[in-house]
Amino acid sequence: MTRPHLLLALMPLLLAACASRPPAGRDGVGANPPARLDQVPDAVPRIEPLRSGGPNKPYEVLGRRYVPLTGDDPVSETGLASWYGRKFHGRSTASGEPYDMYAMTAAHKTMPLPSYARVRNPANGREVIVRVNDRGPFESGRVIDLSYTAALKLGVLNGVAPVQVQRLTFEEIRKGNWQDAARITPPDDPAPGDRAALFDTAGFWVQLGAFRTRDGAVQLQQRVARQADGLPGVAVFEDAGLFRVQAGPWPSRDDALAAAAAMQRQTGIAGVVVERP
Repeated sequence: MTRPHLLLALMPLLLAACASRPPAGRDGVGANPPARLDQVPDAVPRIEPLRSGGPNKPYEVLGRRYVPLTGDDPVSETGLASWYGRKFHGRSTASGEPYDMYAMTAAHKTMPLPSYARVRNPANGREVIVRVNDRGPFESGRVIDLSYTAALKLGVLNGVAPVQVQRLTFEEIRKGNWQDAARITPPDDPAPGDRAALFDTAGFWVQLGAFRTRDGAVQLQQRVARQADGLPGVAVFEDAGLFRVQAGPWPSRDDALAAAAAMQRQTGIAGVVVERP
C-alpha cells in the first residue's frame, strides 16, 4: 500500500488542494465498496488545457524539488506502482478535484495535470487507462499512485508492484491511438522471473526468504506487502535457482538494518541485509 501521499505546496492554491501527510495506520478500502468495481470502465482520454501555474508549478516534498511538465510531452517509464484509498477519499487532489478512490485516476510526480496515462502490469498483461489528477507517490522507486479501482483492475492490490507507464499525448488522443491494444510492449519486456529488473534495484535490500518455487516466494511477497508499512517495494529475484523475496532498496546499510528490525516487529520474519550493485 501507498505510504506518504502528499504535496507540500509552494503555492497557496495547492496548499489546500492536496492531501497532507497521511495519518498513522493503514490505508485501505472503505467498509462498503461499490459492487463490480472490476467492471468500471477505464478513463476516456480527451484533450484538456494545460497551464503553467496552479498544480503544474514546481514544488518541494520531503526536501526534494519537483518540476512538473507544462507541455504536451510524452512520458514513458517503468517502476513501482502503489495505491491510495480511504485515508484520502473525498479530499482535494493537487488539481483541486475531490479524490474518488473508486474512479479510474492516479497521481504522478511530474506529469502535467491533468493527463491521461496507460498503465500496464507486466506480470499479468493487464492494462488500464487512468486520468492523472494528483501528485505523488513520494517514496523511492515508485512512479505512480493508483486509485483503488485502478489497482484492483491491474491486480496490484496486494502491495507495490512493477508497472510500465505511458502518458498519452494530444496527438495520440486525437488519432485515437490510445484505443490500440497492448500499446506498452517493450521489446525487452523481461521474463516472469526477472520482473524486479523493471525498476532500479541498486542499493541495500532485506532478504526475507528464498524458495525453490515461485509460488512460495509470491505468497511471502504478498504477505509482507500486506503486513509491513513504509516499504519502498517487495520484489522476487530469481538467483542461482532460487526465488528470493527481498524488500527495498534503501540507500544505506543502516537504513536497511532499521527497516529489517521494523519488519521483524510487524511480520515476525528476521531478514538479512544484502547489497545489490
